[in-house]
Amino acid sequence: MENAEKIKIGIVGLGPVGLILAVKLKEAGCEVAICDKDDFKLKKIRADGVILEHTINSTTYFDNVYDSVSDLRHLDLDYLIFSLKSYQTVGAIKEAELLNTEKIIFISAQNGIDTEQIISATFGESKTLRLIINYAGNMASPNTARVSFFNPPNYIGSIDDTRTQEAQRFADVLDAINFPTTCIDSFELSKRIWEKTILNASLSALCGVGRLTMAEAMADEDTVELIEQIINEGIDVAEKEKIRFPDDFVRKCLQYLKKGGDHFPSLAVDLINNRETEIDYFNGKIVEYGKKHYVKTSLNLAFTNMVKAMTNKNILNRMPGIEGELNRKIISKGLVGKNRSTIYFKEHDCFLGIDLGSAFTKFVIIDHNGTPVFRYLLQTMNKDRHAMKHVLQSIHSAFNIKYSCATGYGRKHFSETEIVKTEINCAAAGVSEYHTGAKNIIDIGGEDIKVVHVNSGNNVANFYMNDKCAAGTGSFLAEISERAEINISDMSSLAAHSSFDKELNSFCTVFAKTEIMNWVFDGMKRQDIARGIYISIANKVAKMRLLPSIPTFMIGGVIEHHPYLSTILSEKFNMEIKTIEQPQHTVAFGAALLARQQWVTKQLKVPPEYSTVKV
Repeated sequence: MENAEKIKIGIVGLGPVGLILAVKLKEAGCEVAICDKDDFKLKKIRADGVILEHTINSTTYFDNVYDSVSDLRHLDLDYLIFSLKSYQTVGAIKEAELLNTEKIIFISAQNGIDTEQIISATFGESKTLRLIINYAGNMASPNTARVSFFNPPNYIGSIDDTRTQEAQRFADVLDAINFPTTCIDSFELSKRIWEKTILNASLSALCGVGRLTMAEAMADEDTVELIEQIINEGIDVAEKEKIRFPDDFVRKCLQYLKKGGDHFPSLAVDLINNRETEIDYFNGKIVEYGKKHYVKTSLNLAFTNMVKAMTNKNILNRMPGIEGELNRKIISKGLVGKNRSTIYFKEHDCFLGIDLGSAFTKFVIIDHNGTPVFRYLLQTMNKDRHAMKHVLQSIHSAFNIKYSCATGYGRKHFSETEIVKTEINCAAAGVSEYHTGAKNIIDIGGEDIKVVHVNSGNNVANFYMNDKCAAGTGSFLAEISERAEINISDMSSLAAHSSFDKELNSFCTVFAKTEIMNWVFDGMKRQDIARGIYISIANKVAKMRLLPSIPTFMIGGVIEHHPYLSTILSEKFNMEIKTIEQPQHTVAFGAALLARQQWVTKQLKVPPEYSTVKV
């Protein structure tokens, strides 16, 4: 196509839809950048390209492969396509705000009713297109999509008809390579969205519940009768929305579905693999609009509730085998109080805070009163690359998470929460929940030291961080204690039995290790070495400014595992320095509180039980 090579397109989400679209757009001569959070998938794509097989066969290599949406901001894109699950979109949109220029257009390439509204709520209807996909596939490997079918054409349209030219330009690109895509107006777009969703709703949930491929479902007469009734419910609701289908629509739907072949719909794949599903935007939307117009949608309601029940924690936590046992262990280990079953938390509003630290990722869930009900710790650099997924899956299976917040070093590359906050603000919120008013907060983490000044209104007034060197942090302690052959869990109790008053001369980890070895060779007692290390850290903190005459509190993983350090710091500053309860989880706790605050703010009417928000 003429000038196609000048069109710059980004694609977020590399499932079958995203991979197939990426290959076709590059084939058309566009400059294509692709983005996904799965590091292993990206590694395979960089090494071996994107492979399509079965009804389409090709291998395509991409120069621009990213793990963060924000990394696409230097490309000056014409279009950014979201081919994610609906529940993953909010996090990606937050990152995409950095890309929002005057010319960029955002495209929803997602199934379901109203999914484009997730995008237009941030970028506006005039900048949002909706692409209706009429092809499908399954992932055969991380970089390989098995293309099951393509029933042309695809459809694209501007949701408010202000960007018809941009929609037509996009359609022309795909048409030029014999991948038929038709530009339509907003009225026709709504009709096609309902048409596609009715088709998805008719089979997706049924295949997931029954563990059937589309071909297997369509081969059974009794099942086909059920499918036809689900379609008719959707038609009845659509007509109330002023959407009319031709008299032979049901027959054409059944013909379309018979072409699906030996293929599991995406929702069915998610349900079978115990992942969150998009049922709320499929059968759930038909039920929602049915209630609006007082139209009965019994079968759609039944399948909506069945899918939700099968992803509910009562099913997930009773799953046999390794995965079910893992879920039970995570929830059992993290529950703060054992006097309530997880059924209680599934029925009541909860809020999640995640602190993605350099050494450990901390999870805290609070109830609507702000009381912690779950705490969990996960090593950030975990050998199990699915560990984070397992924890989040367990959390969402057992708790009714209304809103969530991420913080810490890894927050910018994490899209599984509704909001992101700095650890400075989360620390202030976490400490202020129980200790209001002006205060100093000392946070010693794995790679840095922070001092936060909080004013009388519980807001951050100022903060200071140590220089780029990691001296005095958790990583420094771990390396030095190892060189001194001191078990790090014994350091605090050893130091408490010493009156030694000498510090390390060097804050550099390399030189400090040498100095520690000299202490060992000189026959210095282990308790004196431990206290000497703590004195060195205290002197590092002492170079940072604490406001006088106000309370000072310590948080972070270091102080949780090295409580004697607060005693030495109190001596150094000649003031009482208190340690917060559960200091390693304080920042994650603050993130959960801010998630609750944000959720309350977004409600049109605040329920009575949320009337007092302390943060």
